[in-house]
Amino acid sequence: MGKICDANELRTLPSGVQKPAFPVDIGEMHEGERVRKPQMYLEFGGLKAEAKFELVRPRQLNEIEDARIIIEGPDISEMAEDGSYSLGILIEVAGAKVENDIAGVLERRIHYFLNYIEGVMHVNQRYDIWIRFTKDAYKHGFNSLEWFGKALIWLYKTSFPILEKVQVTFYTEPAQISEQLKTAMTIWAERDERTRSLMDEDVEQFYGCVMCQSFAPSHMCVITPNRTGSCGSISWFDARAASNIDPNGPNFVIEKGAVIDTEKGIYRGVDKVLQEKSLGSVQTVSIYSMFENPHTSCGCFEGIAFYIPEIDAVGVVNRDYREEAVNGLTFSAMATNTSGGVQSPGFNGIAIEYLRSPRFLKPDGGWNRVVWMPYDVKERVKSSIPADIVDKIATEKDVKNLADMKQFLTQKQHPILQRWKEQEAASEAESAETEATAETGATTAIQLPAEGETVISAPTLQLPASGGFKIILKNAKITAEKIIIKRLDKK
Repeated sequence: MGKICDANELRTLPSGVQKPAFPVDIGEMHEGERVRKPQMYLEFGGLKAEAKFELVRPRQLNEIEDARIIIEGPDISEMAEDGSYSLGILIEVAGAKVENDIAGVLERRIHYFLNYIEGVMHVNQRYDIWIRFTKDAYKHGFNSLEWFGKALIWLYKTSFPILEKVQVTFYTEPAQISEQLKTAMTIWAERDERTRSLMDEDVEQFYGCVMCQSFAPSHMCVITPNRTGSCGSISWFDARAASNIDPNGPNFVIEKGAVIDTEKGIYRGVDKVLQEKSLGSVQTVSIYSMFENPHTSCGCFEGIAFYIPEIDAVGVVNRDYREEAVNGLTFSAMATNTSGGVQSPGFNGIAIEYLRSPRFLKPDGGWNRVVWMPYDVKERVKSSIPADIVDKIATEKDVKNLADMKQFLTQKQHPILQRWKEQEAASEAESAETEATAETGATTAIQLPAEGETVISAPTLQLPASGGFKIILKNAKITAEKIIIKRLDKK
């Protein structure tokens, strides 16, 4: 048995009671604080930690002791400054009105509550957690996991009066964390499975989540039966439960309203709420497209669906993948273009569970467009990949670069080959048409209006190839006062 901390002052803590004395301040004003490397005393989780997790489990009242804090393994005082350590957080809750349905809701609040602590930064969820705290917090006495436990217990009991007992256990031994993580993965899989039989058409309401707006002010997750929150920890059922037990919380009802485009996932009611919650920064969203008005991302997404322009295909990478993806970029490099609450066509923050959705990138080609993902991710979702595609999607074990990628796709006869053929045929037809037009005159001049700005936008504009030059402009927007195109005489 590890260290058991005395938290008697927290027992039977009623809602609204004055908070106990802490070495640092605790409140919503600290949410969104970033702890940079030079400020950091030490960190838990993140890319350097092999094992980490946070889990909430409902229990019977006689199974846990209220306000008990257990530390299994070394405490902060036994760790070196500037170090990176593994951490497992198990929070067990009990109460006459506590049901299993709210476990996911309470679990995601760990993110909220730890970010309320002055000098503490918490990012991500489930098996991806990353926690840092500052040197200043340590100097002020925030020098034990006991303080994390006390803060969590106090915040849970003041926020959710239905919780009669809250017990917190911290694991810091990597082997023990890995063992506990196996149990956690099974629990999360059971939670996620529940939503898979439900379709968007089966419900009248979606749900919104703004839990991460302190980090990305214009971001709002749209949670539907077919699209789990990008963090991977809030399903449609979780969001519904959260809005019921905490109507003023970060999860709320979104009336779908009129359907604008079912395949892309565009709804008038969703756009209305999105405009309000983003303060006008985002006007419309295609829930299921990564190219046309894509869903925004905060920074807690489990993975990224990324566009590979060289082969007009899509790859997927998860946060735990530490090497370069097939496009030569790391997860962190692509995350820069994905996060921040902005719409970034070609970069889409996603939950791994979304890969199991029947609507996964459907308007963009779905699985027929996906050509690469890390081996571990592919194994996790293998049963949800169409049987005729699964062996045609490469991993880091198959290819190392785009040249290898093209050979692999050709050898496996991936459906993307048909897309290439269609594009090549369309390009040749455009080229022939352009050349025929060019033969009618030596010079073509386009005089644009003097006042205002005129923009010629062309997905593909191919100029005549005869006479010794060929210019292809793809997805280009050109602003000019005058354009003159001359055909060179053949020698």
